[in-house]
Amino acid sequence: MSQAPKRVPMYIQLKNYILDQMNKGIWKPGDKLPSENELAEQFQVSRITVKNAMADIVEQGLIYRIQGRGSFIADDASEQRIAYEQPETGRSFVAFLMPRLNNLFTANLASGIEEELAHHGYHLVFRLTHDSQPLENKILKELTRLGVKGIIIYPVEGETFNDEILKLTLGHFPLVIVDRYLRGLDTNCVSSDNYTGAYEATKHLTGLGHTKISFISTAVTGTTSIEDRLHGYERALSDAGLYIDYRLRLSLNTDNPVEQVKAYLADNPDVQAIVATNATIGQIAKKAADCLKIRVPDQLSIVCFDNYEQSDLFDVPLTYVNQNEKAMGKEAAKLVLSLIQDPAQDRRNVVLPTKLVIRSSTVSASSADPLTSSAASGTQAQ
Repeated sequence: MSQAPKRVPMYIQLKNYILDQMNKGIWKPGDKLPSENELAEQFQVSRITVKNAMADIVEQGLIYRIQGRGSFIADDASEQRIAYEQPETGRSFVAFLMPRLNNLFTANLASGIEEELAHHGYHLVFRLTHDSQPLENKILKELTRLGVKGIIIYPVEGETFNDEILKLTLGHFPLVIVDRYLRGLDTNCVSSDNYTGAYEATKHLTGLGHTKISFISTAVTGTTSIEDRLHGYERALSDAGLYIDYRLRLSLNTDNPVEQVKAYLADNPDVQAIVATNATIGQIAKKAADCLKIRVPDQLSIVCFDNYEQSDLFDVPLTYVNQNEKAMGKEAAKLVLSLIQDPAQDRRNVVLPTKLVIRSSTVSASSADPLTSSAASGTQAQ
């Protein structure tokens, strides 16, 4: 008696169907696949069956998932695997990508990475992305083709992350994100405790008796480090029993941020203190105040994230949140070297503590002079 043919499990049938659609070019790179519910209904199977089929294809690097958006066909997935399988080309090189190198924070971060890599016999390939996500994407592709052993990236700010980061992560390429994490994507990352840093900065100001505390940043949405700082600021206000006034938030979005802050301070003369999300914004706020003849700290207290070059030589060194960016760079380098040895290890999120460094830009509200008259006269003098 002949044996009945073995029945092919449904998840394998579904997997073969998806691969067939891709091979025939019906579903092309970048195309969004039908949802799990749609595939389950089309093939009259459970969502578990669909999940099993999709998981196999994701594991092969042929499709990728974005939380809240769905599954997509990978772009040149096979080429990417080949690029990574060229160990001899970039035997001792690790790349570091960052948007710009224009302040003490980024310089110290790069220095920490380079020192740790050099200690282990690796060389640093440094590239600037100039705040351009398309350029960031292009450079990542170039580096993987060159065969670098690992990549550390300080991502461009924005609401989305580029596809190349996603594909490298899903393909277990030794990739480490610094300064922030990417929401919706499980990556290896090293960052500061931005929430606590902002909380302590704001708590310092509320402890001095300030109640009208402004939060000044670049665009918040999509950049987790800034989002976490905003949440820390808001929590500190709430813990102090203060109302969260959205009028006190300012997002810099012009080519002349000093003028934007000047206009903001003139329109909001009740502002007593500022939390700035980086040293550049802190200095912009100080310059805007000077232009309006608002005295820091007598009439306006300022706290920023990060120190800045030769800050002790300024007339009023700003109180700041120290992120210890050099240590952040060293930790990022250690993590990428660990991933080079074992790319399939569990992903890690390293969070480093911050420290508030109190200097002369903050004083108690009781000893501060009223701001209103200065802001008004400064506006009239323009």
